[in-house]
Amino acid sequence: MRVTRLQLRDFRNYERAEVELSEGLTVVAGPNGAGKTNLLEAVYFGCTGRSPRTSSDRELVRRGASVARVVVDTADEETEHRLEAGFEPGEPKQLRVDGRAVDGFGALDARPLLGVFMPERLELVKGPPAVRRAHFDQLVVALWPSRAETRAAYSRALAQRNALLVRVRNGAARPDALDAWEAELVRHGIQLIGNRREAIEGLRELFVELAERLGLPGVAEVRYRPRSRAVDADGLAAELAERRAADLERGFTAHGPHRDEVELRLEGESLRSFGSQGQQRVALLALLFAERRLLAARRGRSPLMLLDDVMSELDSQRRELLAYLLRTEGQAVVTTTEPEHVPGAALAGGGSIRVEGGRIAGARAVAV
Repeated sequence: MRVTRLQLRDFRNYERAEVELSEGLTVVAGPNGAGKTNLLEAVYFGCTGRSPRTSSDRELVRRGASVARVVVDTADEETEHRLEAGFEPGEPKQLRVDGRAVDGFGALDARPLLGVFMPERLELVKGPPAVRRAHFDQLVVALWPSRAETRAAYSRALAQRNALLVRVRNGAARPDALDAWEAELVRHGIQLIGNRREAIEGLRELFVELAERLGLPGVAEVRYRPRSRAVDADGLAAELAERRAADLERGFTAHGPHRDEVELRLEGESLRSFGSQGQQRVALLALLFAERRLLAARRGRSPLMLLDDVMSELDSQRRELLAYLLRTEGQAVVTTTEPEHVPGAALAGGGSIRVEGGRIAGARAVAV
């Protein structure tokens, strides 16, 4: 599934615009501040109903406008679909698939899977563990849509256990009231650990290969570090029982998969703590392309890659390597201030878009 056309209305600095995307690589060029990143954000918003940059949808509405709207047309070999996402401050978000209102786009077959590189996403490498847990839980859902409920069910059970811990500590509930929610926490928790371990094991060799190809010096590794040592539900239940008194004293659950860590390492050292900005940047790219290959192999669907200003800090050799991956492994959109920073952009049916002050011009693009 790929994106064929994007339409914007009052989104960020765009009043109205329409663009057609190449089946392969589309290069979006223009000066800083012109709206290149906003265009990538619009693709993401139109495919998912949320922004990869902000949790405040109000920021998406063009200044002076009342409603932002994005329409994304998608297609594969057999079908075509239209996704519509609109937002008016103070009102519920409006999402439609082929004209039918939906609560969310989720794991719809009507939309492409997505891989996103933006400078803000370096938090995935250098940020706190919660950022990586959330990312890999999304990967699990992309790999196995039927497992989407596991993380949500675990979070509900965790919230209930934490609330009960406070009540028991305050004398408002009996300690044995915790038993039922601990059983739920254990059931979903051991599934969550297994899901994460399986996804990361699938990535391990791909990440090593791509990190090497993109020129990361040394041996790279993606490592799952679960907080629990349990191999089954009984083991996790025993760990929670052993820690119940301490949790009652704290008033929250301090042990379980909500405290897991996933590390990106180079030569045995954490890239979060010891990696340079350049190494962290290349590691993130290697991870995203490893995920792309894994999804293509497991689901037969290669994610649409959205890469913002990815070439500016890479040397010429890494640019060549990255451009080759972009041209040969599916659909991609990459932004740049200088088109020549994307080697071979015109190859393999590539397209180009010029952005100037929130307006679109250039090949494969139509200004409205």
